[in-house]
Amino acid sequence: MEGKMNPINIPNSLQEKTTFLHKLRMPRKSEGRKKIEMVKIENPSNLAVAFTKRRFGILKKASELCTLCGAQLAVIVFAPKQEKVYSFGSPSVEAIINRYLQQSPDPQSSRASQFMDILRNANIQELNNQLTNKLEQLEAEKNAAKELQKIREENQQNNWWDKPIEEMGLEELEQLKVAMTEIKEYAERHAEGRTT
Repeated sequence: MEGKMNPINIPNSLQEKTTFLHKLRMPRKSEGRKKIEMVKIENPSNLAVAFTKRRFGILKKASELCTLCGAQLAVIVFAPKQEKVYSFGSPSVEAIINRYLQQSPDPQSSRASQFMDILRNANIQELNNQLTNKLEQLEAEKNAAKELQKIREENQQNNWWDKPIEEMGLEELEQLKVAMTEIKEYAERHAEGRTT
């Protein structure tokens, strides 16, 4: 009886089960992943999409290689027709490049290393100069803010009547009352003079 169908038409052997399940499978709605021809993509939007997906994929694979195997590697990707650079390095791109340049016996590579050091130092110097300028600007702004605050405080002390009423002392409130009374009397006199 082995290899024969049982009364409810379910196959008994593994091969028959596989064939049976294969026949039951629904037809695919899409064609799935296709192998694409390796030629440069001309359409800019398709190019951007392909670049983004493949860049993500290669950087993900690099990260996985570092995580799974403890490898040290660097990947640098320049975007087509853009000024963007994407990189991944474990422990860092700079550390991997420095390690590569130090291990290379080529005298040109030592020149390249010297050139990289010069560039790095120039960039660091430029960044330090920018930082110094920004710190000087910040200090000047802080000093200007202090001077403005000092002027405000002096004006508030000289013009005590500009203070909010809640901040006035008893003497200042009495002075304000006298001043307001004088202004009221002046306004009344001035109004009477116009009506007569």
